Amino acid sequence: MATEIRVPTLGESVTEATVGQWFKKVGEAVKADEPLVELETDKVTLEVNAPADGVLTEITVKEGETVGVGALLGTFNEGGAGSAAAPRPAAAPAPAPVAPAPAPAAPAAAGLENGPAVQRIAAETGISPAGVPGTGKDGRVTKGDILAFAAAPAQAPAAVPAPVATPRAPAAPGDEAREERVRMTKLRQTIARRLKEAQSNAAMLTTFNDVDMTNVIELRNQYKDAFEKKHGVKLGFMGFFVKAAVQALKELPAVNAELDGTDLIYKNYYHIGVAVGTDKGLVVPVVRDADQLSVAGIEQQIGDFGRRARDGQLKIEEMQGGTFTISNGGVYGSLLSTPILNAPQSAILGMHRIDQRPVVYKGQIVARPIMFLALSYDHRVIDGKEAVTFLVRIKENLQDPARLVLDL
Repeated sequence: MATEIRVPTLGESVTEATVGQWFKKVGEAVKADEPLVELETDKVTLEVNAPADGVLTEITVKEGETVGVGALLGTFNEGGAGSAAAPRPAAAPAPAPVAPAPAPAAPAAAGLENGPAVQRIAAETGISPAGVPGTGKDGRVTKGDILAFAAAPAQAPAAVPAPVATPRAPAAPGDEAREERVRMTKLRQTIARRLKEAQSNAAMLTTFNDVDMTNVIELRNQYKDAFEKKHGVKLGFMGFFVKAAVQALKELPAVNAELDGTDLIYKNYYHIGVAVGTDKGLVVPVVRDADQLSVAGIEQQIGDFGRRARDGQLKIEEMQGGTFTISNGGVYGSLLSTPILNAPQSAILGMHRIDQRPVVYKGQIVARPIMFLALSYDHRVIDGKEAVTFLVRIKENLQDPARLVLDL
C-alpha cells in the first residue's frame, strides 16, 4: 500500500522547512520508525520516520529545497516490492523552492493571502496586514510578524530598506579552488539573525565577577557517587547555578522581566534556559518552573535535554518561554566572555572554566578554584546596581551552597 510522506506540523509560527538530508534512496528498504528524511526549520531540526516496514518509492523534494507544512516529500510502499511502483501522475507537484528571505523583510505584496491567525489578529487590532513587513513564504505576513507590529506600533511606521551586504572580495587566483561554499542551515541563519537583532535592539551591557568554587566542588565530590546511584544522573555544576540564579531572580525581579513597548512585564515564574551546543548550532531548551525542582530534578532535565539536543530530538515548545538563560562556555575552555541576550529576555549569565588562581584567603595567599562570571543585561530594563547585586547574590549562593538549601 502506497503512503504519502508529508511535512508534519512544525509548531506554532513555523510554516516552512528545508529538506536537509534524505537518509534513504528510492528503492531502498526501510524499517518501521527508521528516519527517512531530515527537515531543518529556523528553530529545530527534526526527522520524518517511516510509518512501517517497506520501500521508499519516490522522492519529490530534493535536498536544499524549502517546503511548507503538509507538502508532499515522497511516497512509501508498505511491505516491500515497492521499487517498481511508478510515480502517480495525478500527484500534486511539490511547492517551488523558496530562497531564505532577507532580514528585515519588505512589506508583503498586495494580493497575497494571509493565514487565518493573521486575519483574526488583524480584525482584533485593526492593523492592516498590507502595512506589516512579512517574513513568511513569498513575503507573506506571519502571526509573529503582526504580533510584533502590534506590540511596537511606534517603531514600524515605514519599512526600512534592508542594508546591502558588502560584496565579498574575490579570492586570489589559486585560492578559490581550495575554498568550499556551504549554505547556512535555517537554524544557523536564525541564530545569526537573532543574535544580531539582540545587539541592535537592546542597550546591552556586561558586568563581571568571580566566584570561589571550593565549597561547591567539595560538596560535589563528597556526594557525586551517592547522587548518581540514587537519581541516575551525574551531579554537575549546572544544578547549583540554576538554583543560585532562581534565588537571585526572586530578590531582583527586574532581571526576570521583559520589555514590551512601554511596559515592563515582571514574570513571577522561573523558566531557565540552558544553552546547549550541538554540531548544528546552539539551542536553548528551557527548564520550566525551576524554583519547584530539586538539584536532582534540574540535573535530570538538563541531562535529557543534552542527549536529545545532540540527536536532534528536541521539540519546539521545549525551547520557548524562557525567562532567563545560563550559558556555560567553560565546558569548551572559555576564560571570559560577554554573552549575547536571548531575546526577549533581559539578561543572560555566562559561566566559564575553573582555574586555580592565587587569592588572599584568611590573610594568606593561596591557590583556590576560581570561575569568572559574566552577566549581560538590557540596561533599559535593569539598572547597574541591580545587575551587580544579582551577580553578587549568585557568588554568595555558590560560595556558601548551604544558602541554596536554606533558601537564604
